[in-house]
Amino acid sequence: PIGFFQAVAGPSRSATIPHAETTRLIAEVKKASPSRGVLCEDFDPLKIAQTYHEHGAAALSVLTDREFFQGSLDHLRAIREKVPLSALNKEFMVDELQFYEARAHLADAVLLIVAALDRVQLVDFYHLARQEFGLDVLLEVHQERELDLVLERLGEARIIGINNRDLTTFVTTLDVTLRLAKRIPGNKLIVSESGIFTRNDVKRVAEAGVRAVLVGESLMTAKDVGAKMKELIGREEE
Repeated sequence: PIGFFQAVAGPSRSATIPHAETTRLIAEVKKASPSRGVLCEDFDPLKIAQTYHEHGAAALSVLTDREFFQGSLDHLRAIREKVPLSALNKEFMVDELQFYEARAHLADAVLLIVAALDRVQLVDFYHLARQEFGLDVLLEVHQERELDLVLERLGEARIIGINNRDLTTFVTTLDVTLRLAKRIPGNKLIVSESGIFTRNDVKRVAEAGVRAVLVGESLMTAKDVGAKMKELIGREEE
């Protein structure tokens, strides 16, 4: 597959605000979450990823954290070997060894949660991922000060993820994306994460300049995953 950034950005990298119809879907493979517990009892990560591919996902996010999400790096490797989509290794990256593991298990991109790292770690990990391993990096922010840090210290960063969920309280609101997206330069790829459940949610964040949405819970709990994906990315009329 093509790289994660290009897959999510789509064929045109225009700096203009995209219309909702161009919003790309990063579909997440996730068995459980700290806020909801087990989302899918009959969990088959490869089958789920194949379904996502068949129904138009631009890229995948694969939970590899065991403690909180019951994920595994083995899930990531199995998916990448069989499904022709770029994949984000969704893990709390806090140690250099994890970048070696991500690359060894065929990740195309890694997640760096700005709130979880100090400034030196953030910059060092970003450059390690990009320069040493050629991985794309999704820099996740939730507050203004985190975004300001990214823009100040990592001006070259291409992908900024806005997490609508407060990781300490689990309160989720799309207002976080609407507020922070205004502060992000137009040449950045903005991804809205968490709290995306309906077509209207997608339209709201797209109008704020979001190019892609990362969706897990509403897909993992949907009775008809394909129909839910078509609803979210505006293909229900096809």
